[in-house]
Amino acid sequence: MNRFFDINDQVAVITGGNSGIGLSTAKRFHKAGAHVIIAGIGSGDNAIRDIEGGDFVETDVSSESQVKELMNYAAEKFGKIDTLVNCAGINKGYETLLNVDCNDFGANYSVNTMGVVFGIKYATPHMKYGGSIVNVASAAAKSGVPYLAPYVASKWAVVGITQTAALELGAQNIRVNAICPTSVDTPMAQAEGGEPQLAMEKVAVPLGRIAHPDEIAALIHFLASHDCTFINGQAINVDGGFSAGLSISAFNKLAHT
Repeated sequence: MNRFFDINDQVAVITGGNSGIGLSTAKRFHKAGAHVIIAGIGSGDNAIRDIEGGDFVETDVSSESQVKELMNYAAEKFGKIDTLVNCAGINKGYETLLNVDCNDFGANYSVNTMGVVFGIKYATPHMKYGGSIVNVASAAAKSGVPYLAPYVASKWAVVGITQTAALELGAQNIRVNAICPTSVDTPMAQAEGGEPQLAMEKVAVPLGRIAHPDEIAALIHFLASHDCTFINGQAINVDGGFSAGLSISAFNKLAHT
């Protein structure tokens, strides 16, 4: 019997896979029968223990040479790459655009944007039979967000890169999509400085909460599966209805101010 959303025996490389969305995705892929290579900064011991298997390669995605080594390792071990999840990301700097430290643009861009570029560049030569690339962008890739200009700029670029790669790689049967979540309950979202953003979203998101990492991993799994071979070049919202308009709670608060 064929399974829906099958990724059994896929070889999947997941950057930022030792925490947050990346770790939830790695766990889900492993349970679904994929061979998982986790890349991240620092130790991967906890991640490997949590998924009871897989490989960890310490990788700084802002380093082109390290990303190249990561993809070569995956291909040498398994003979191919089927899925790449570009999940590694940072958010450096909460400040207005007029007061921002301009170095924060470079810091965000080096990881959030160039990490995606390097991943695509060095994974695709090993996608011999086609494949799926999923770039974790953000709801901030589709609108402005106060106090987050460097992060916003880096994530808008991810959507543009996604669409360009989809055009260039389609003939090789490689699909490239982005996902655009609002805040997710991860260490990055819970970091100091992000409290106003989380409070705002709990009012503005119609579902009245932020996302759980497993909910984002489910969409990544969907896009990696063989059922989704005609979804390409999309930036898919996963935002609890945030992009649909004002929630009742937000509408009422604004109406009575």
